[in-house]
Order: sequence, then C-alpha cells, then structure tokens
Amino acid sequence: MKSLGKFMLIGVLGILMLALAGCGGDKKADDAKPDMSKPVIVGVNPGPHAVIMENVKKIAEKKGLKIEIKEFSDFVTPNAALADGEIWANCYQHEPFLKATMEKEPKYKLAKAFNTALFPINIYSRKLKPGDTIPDGAKIGIPNDPTNGGRSLLLLAANNLIKVKNPKDITTTVQDITENPHNYQIVEMEAAAIPRSLDDLTCAAINTTYALNAGLNPATDPILKETNDSLYVNIVAVREKDLNDPRLKVFQEAYQSKENAEFIKKNFPGSVYLGWNE
Repeated sequence: MKSLGKFMLIGVLGILMLALAGCGGDKKADDAKPDMSKPVIVGVNPGPHAVIMENVKKIAEKKGLKIEIKEFSDFVTPNAALADGEIWANCYQHEPFLKATMEKEPKYKLAKAFNTALFPINIYSRKLKPGDTIPDGAKIGIPNDPTNGGRSLLLLAANNLIKVKNPKDITTTVQDITENPHNYQIVEMEAAAIPRSLDDLTCAAINTTYALNAGLNPATDPILKETNDSLYVNIVAVREKDLNDPRLKVFQEAYQSKENAEFIKKNFPGSVYLGWNE
C-alpha cells in the first residue's frame, strides 16, 4: 500500500509539473502576442508630427492596432518618457539626435525602429526677405540641443557664411567655428523658444515643427534652406526590448503606407518630405 501511495504521489506531482510547464508555455505565447485590443501610446511634438500621427492612427486602427497620442512640447522629455515606459514609442527626432541622447543617457536603452519623414531646419527672419544677404554683425539664433545646433551651423557653413572644422560633422559646436568673417553673433537657445524670440534676432535656424506652429511656411519663408539630407530623416524610437514587438510591424506599415504618404504630400508640400522609399 505504501508503494502504491508513493507511486500515486509521484504521478500527481508529475501532472502538476506538466500543468505548470503548460502555464509557462501559455505565458510565453502571450508575451509573443501582445493584446492588440489595448492602445499603444506614441509620443510626438505638437504640429506636423501630431497631425501626421492622427492620420497614422486612423490607418493603424483599420489594421487592428489602436494608438493613443501623447504630445510633448520639447525635445528632451519624449526620450525620458520612453525610457521610463510612460510611452511605447516616440516619433519626433532624427537618428543623430537619438544617438547623442544615448551617449548622454546610456541607461535609456533606446533604439531606432523605422524611418518616418524629413523635417528640414531652415533660417527664418522677420527683418530679412528670401534672397536677402545676412548682414555683418547679425544676431543668429540656433537650437542649443544636441545635433540641431550643429545642423544649423553646418547650414551656415554650406552657404559660405562661416567656416567650421568639419563641414560634415553634425556634432559641430560654436567652438568649432574657425572663421566668422561677418562677425555673426551666434545665440544658442532652446529650440521651442526661438520662434518667440525671432523679433529680437536678425534671423534664426528653426526646426520645421516649430516653424509651422509659429505660422511660418517652410516652403516659401526661409532666407536659407537646408537640403533634403537623408541623415536627418526622422525615426520612430522604442526601447531596445520592444524591437521585436509584432505591433511595430503594423505601426510601420501604417506610417509608411501609400495613404499616409499622400496625406503628407498633400498637407505639407515643400515642408515635410517622405523618409522612406514608397
């Protein structure tokens, strides 16, 4: 009887172990298939990013993915929010900016998921018209954030207004200016604040997002225009651990769809360009 009882106990334990293993397998399957009924939160800047994302949201929902949009008014908070898990992805920056952020904050563990659109940074002025020469001694505002300040200086260098150590180095700073024959005063400012300060400056480098929000037209208003450099194509960023999330594929298909491409071309002609091959 004791042997029989021992045999039955072993059998029961075996069944329990199989059941637990089965539960573990189910959990793994659940992890591989996220709940598509729950919305993912995507962080964006106000303006064109938000407008485009509203359109992507509609397209994605047809594919079974629900998106909740959260707006951030600056360039720093969206990556912090992503690293903290407050949002699932963000869509507002180019890859050099993400890389510069990761060098500063390696604990973030963020990565590029896919390309979105190109938002040029141009030089605008309330005092000068397109075609005018920037005068000697001009006060020029540029963003003080990683890469966009360098991007602005490279734009000035590309137009032979200043010289810098390396005209291809996006990390160029004011200290890297080697020649300033026109004695320009370079004023570093928070990117979001530059349009509000444009009256106090001769001209300024302004990201497309903030230019459009300030009522400037990137297609017709700049006194200097940036070329459509693929280096500055914006991206969707996620946490490294989410790179294999199957929802990303649906998100990418929605963003890079023909329907969204046509929406961007129609609503932002000459201001925003596609960052992927159709």
